[in-house]
Amino acid sequence: QVQLVESGGGLVQPGGSLRLSCSASGSTSSRYPFAWYRQSPGTERVVVASIGWDDRLTYWIDSVQGRFTMSRGDAKNMVDLRLNNLKPEDTAVYYCMTHLGVSDYWVQGTQVTVSS
Repeated sequence: QVQLVESGGGLVQPGGSLRLSCSASGSTSSRYPFAWYRQSPGTERVVVASIGWDDRLTYWIDSVQGRFTMSRGDAKNMVDLRLNNLKPEDTAVYYCMTHLGVSDYWVQGTQVTVSS
């Protein structure tokens, strides 16, 4: 059973920055693939960025490219998502997810609100 712990999020003004962090534990693996999703009210949850077993990064939403940066920490069981130049449309609940074997593991999510 994999446990995920997510931190970060909050309220920020347009143009501001936040950092989300996520760490995984509970399996014999020391390295995990991760993905960040987000969900705004009334919309589906969508993938924002992901990093694979091989550290290959993919940004899935055009509007976040150049503003969001996903990185893996020195400890391979954790990742960050740095959100820069935030816009009101980035307001959403952000979720960290990992996949191990045939199972997906999610955290409860953290609210990011961009508002003046």
